[in-house]
Amino acid sequence: MTIGIDQLGFYTPNYYVDLVDLAQARGVDPDKFTIGIGQDKQAVPPSSQDVVTMGASAANEFLTPDMKQDIALIVLGTETGIDASKAGSLYIQQLLQLNPWSRAVEIKEACYGATAGLMLAKDYITTHPGKTALVIASDIARYGLETGGEVTQGAGAVAMLVTENPRIMALGDVSSYYSEQVMDFWRPVYTDEAIALGKYSTEQYIRFFELTWADYQKQTGKQLADFAAMTFHLPYTKMGLKALRTALPEADAVKQADLLAKYEESIQYSRQVGNIYTGSLYLGLLSLLEKNTTLQAGDEIGLFSYGSGAVGEFFTATLVDGFRSQLHAEQHQATLDARTQLSVPDYEAVFKDKVPYAADNYQADPARFAGDFVLSGVTDQQRQYQVNE
Repeated sequence: MTIGIDQLGFYTPNYYVDLVDLAQARGVDPDKFTIGIGQDKQAVPPSSQDVVTMGASAANEFLTPDMKQDIALIVLGTETGIDASKAGSLYIQQLLQLNPWSRAVEIKEACYGATAGLMLAKDYITTHPGKTALVIASDIARYGLETGGEVTQGAGAVAMLVTENPRIMALGDVSSYYSEQVMDFWRPVYTDEAIALGKYSTEQYIRFFELTWADYQKQTGKQLADFAAMTFHLPYTKMGLKALRTALPEADAVKQADLLAKYEESIQYSRQVGNIYTGSLYLGLLSLLEKNTTLQAGDEIGLFSYGSGAVGEFFTATLVDGFRSQLHAEQHQATLDARTQLSVPDYEAVFKDKVPYAADNYQADPARFAGDFVLSGVTDQQRQYQVNE
């Protein structure tokens, strides 16, 4: 049985801040952000957008009425969930009017959650032939204004329809995964801003890649030359490059150049959006597929997923015939181009206007409503979602 990704959808908020402007406002050389970190723009979510609205909008991009009724598993992978108990996938199910005869759950393990959901979906369909699954990666990365992590913030969602006989890519049957209790990044329940030990986290990311890549090679006997491209979790775009460089010496100069060129294609969307945690690997995959013109059916792509704390997994997927016809490159680029640029003071104002971490009623600013769905506010500690007319 062939199981994999049949559809890919993407959503990011309608606002962004230019990182050259942010660097200048913070008294930093812009090259540190645009070259050293590898980011150009950063998505800025208004309070009317959260992991539910973004995730639903990403899936709404491709779902048809028939697809909605065939879905039997709904998984939200997120590390910025809206409730410590209730799964955000239940709100998404309601907004999208998905089949109620389904399992709806939320998975948390930092940026690895969506990969866990993808593997759960593959296993589920293996034992339930004919069923389909919706896996959504949706997050808002917040570290705080004028902090070391400010430049690696962002917001967005990637939705994946997982099916038999997929029309984009088939997931491989072998993967390597490794888990270890590591305090490189965490977010206590009392705050919406993460705590990160940046240099240490980068070291762990690279270590987990080296471990899982070596184990995958041991299991399969495959080499770097067997892959048409390698994609990575991208909290910032230079992070994946650091990991890729550890493997490049295995290949000849021609292959190295090819992999580096495809890596550049895989980071184009992330450079414009920033860090979307669980969705960062899949935004990189989407960027690769939609920016590249030479990939073809039968090409195998390596994917490295990392969630701080920490879990890492290296797995693969193979492109299938006709995959390009299922992509929406022009639409996605138009979405990015149509966003509104915020000045640094406006960005700071939007950042501070947030749903409170308290039992207070709240009303989101209707002037900043955008996307297919919005969070209009909170009443009696219950979030109020609506279709954006």
